[in-house]
Amino acid sequence: MKFVDEAYIDIAAGDGGNGCVSFRHEKYKEFGGPNGGDGGRGGHVFAVADPNLNTLVDFRYSRRYEAKRGEHGMGSDMFGAAGSDITLKMPVGTIITDAETGEVLYELLNPGEVITIAKGGDGGFGNMRFKSAINRAPRQKTPGWPGEKKNLKLELKVLADVGLLGMPNAGKSTFITAVSNARPKIADYPFTTLHPNLGVVRVGPEQSFVVADIPGLIEGASEGAGLGHQFLRHLQRTRLLLHIVDLAPFDDAVDPVAQAKAIVNELKKYDQQLYDKPRWLVLNKLDMVPADEREARVKDFVKRFKWKGPVFEISALTREGCEPLIHAIFRHVQSEQRIENEPEEVDPRFAGDAPV
Repeated sequence: MKFVDEAYIDIAAGDGGNGCVSFRHEKYKEFGGPNGGDGGRGGHVFAVADPNLNTLVDFRYSRRYEAKRGEHGMGSDMFGAAGSDITLKMPVGTIITDAETGEVLYELLNPGEVITIAKGGDGGFGNMRFKSAINRAPRQKTPGWPGEKKNLKLELKVLADVGLLGMPNAGKSTFITAVSNARPKIADYPFTTLHPNLGVVRVGPEQSFVVADIPGLIEGASEGAGLGHQFLRHLQRTRLLLHIVDLAPFDDAVDPVAQAKAIVNELKKYDQQLYDKPRWLVLNKLDMVPADEREARVKDFVKRFKWKGPVFEISALTREGCEPLIHAIFRHVQSEQRIENEPEEVDPRFAGDAPV
């Protein structure tokens, strides 16, 4: 299935039903009094985070969603029924923004989370609501309130633990194929990957993490060049970035160091927080470098790139060096999760159960 990560929809909650003007008409009840009921409320529009979904493709082909209006009030003290609600299933990680103002309204971050994105209108009052000692035969009623109507933009940020970044043909798709069950398209030309791919890497029993492979970046990506700029936001929620570099490019005139620096500059231009994320250097395609030249070429790259962080040497094609890398990634992700789940320290003086 194609990964659709952006969609525009129109939603409309149901209008409230109108109130009713009615009087009791019974035998031997000459002055029965008012008995007009209230209108029912309009249906709400809910959104629920469904962990079984990973794309917004359903909203690409169906863009209008309307809840039912409430029924009108009736005589004999009968209130109108409420309109039926509708629930939209969205992937976990969906960000809902106002399409007109760009304001972020909601974020679906937890599986099963339910939010109300449009409230139905309240029902109008029937004339029995206006009865009083000085107004015994009221003929007033109120119409139902209109339901909320919104134009929304849905944006999906992939909730992956690890994100892969690099130039086209750096070997990102080959790497995710080597370490997970994901099967992205692999070919010997640039921009083979046209949409993000997710792969679950299993390290051991009940030990796994999720890797996101995005289209390759090129210089100028933060301004819109190439394909990868559309998916840079998917890396914002990751815990670790793997900068994959092709150490043996086909064209001898291509300098891997210059390409790597261009990628880092694009990250910094796009988002400082993304640039500050933990980032590891992964030197790929070592199987294409003669064994007696590997050490010197790696040292030369690290020196010219002025890299001080972790460095891993792999061949995604032959899976050489992949095993130590995924174990190191799992340890890092596990430590990050442990830090995130640690409870915040609370001063006992301000704790809820502290003695007065």
